[in-house]
Formats: sequence, structure tokens, C-alpha cells
Amino acid sequence: MAKDASTDAAETNDGSPADAAAPPEPASAPARPVFLFDGDCAFCTTCADFIERRIPADAEVTPWQFADLDALGVRQADAEEAVIWVAPDGATAAGPEAIARLLVAAGSFWRPVGWVLGAAPVRWLAWPVYRWVARNRHRMPGGTPACSLPQAERDRRAAS
Repeated sequence: MAKDASTDAAETNDGSPADAAAPPEPASAPARPVFLFDGDCAFCTTCADFIERRIPADAEVTPWQFADLDALGVRQADAEEAVIWVAPDGATAAGPEAIARLLVAAGSFWRPVGWVLGAAPVRWLAWPVYRWVARNRHRMPGGTPACSLPQAERDRRAAS
């Protein structure tokens, strides 16, 4: 999960964050899907560890801080707002839709869960829940106070 900065941002019809600036064109599409999360957040890292252990998707689960975002065609601001799924064709999805695509890619009993989460009515409802979790991730199991800080504040504290 990532911080929720979408309360002031424009939104698409499905409630997902939208931004006037287009993401960069991917330099090269990844060989396999990439699932980006906030590696500075303990709650997000705990969730990513669960994904790697329990959800058998053939995807690279990696902190956005260690990914080549330009090569993936992802803006840092987007990665800070929500988890991101980058498909091998360069298509991206954020938040609940990214999670849905990860689950579909995992197959087995995860696939139908991903289909349900990815369905428009469910996805529309999932965005407010996702935002609430993102805003409160420092209170979630495995979360720490650092999880609630915006990236700029984390960077500032790390530099001092």
C-alpha cells in the first residue's frame, strides 16, 4: 500500500487517482509483470512478504524505491500513491486494480478473487477502502510510524 494523496487529486470514473501529467513511456517492457509497493513502509513490506510467500504469481514483487521507474514507465508520484502493476506489454494498473491483476496472474483459487476485485462495481467500492487502509497503514499490523509519513518527509529525515 502507499500513502493516499488522492483526496485532493482528480479521479477517473472508477475512483482511481488521475493526473494531468502522463506517465513516462516505458524504456523497455519487463520480461514478466512487476508489482511495485512502498518499501519504506513496514505494513506494505509485510503485505509484499505475504504475496511472495502465499500468492504464486509469476511477478517481480519489488519496492518502487529499488525499481527503475523510468524504464517501467511509472512516475514516482504514482508509485507513492498506490501499489502499481506493470504488465510485460507496459500496461499499468494502480491500487485495487493492481492487486486484482496480481491475483488473476496467480491462478488457482486466487484468479476468481482477482476477477471479482477487478470487476467495475467492486473496484469502485475497493478504492475508498484502499485509500482508508493507505491513510491508516501506520496503525495496521506490521505498520510503524514511518508508514504514515509522505515520501518527501521520509527523504528529508533520512538526509538529516
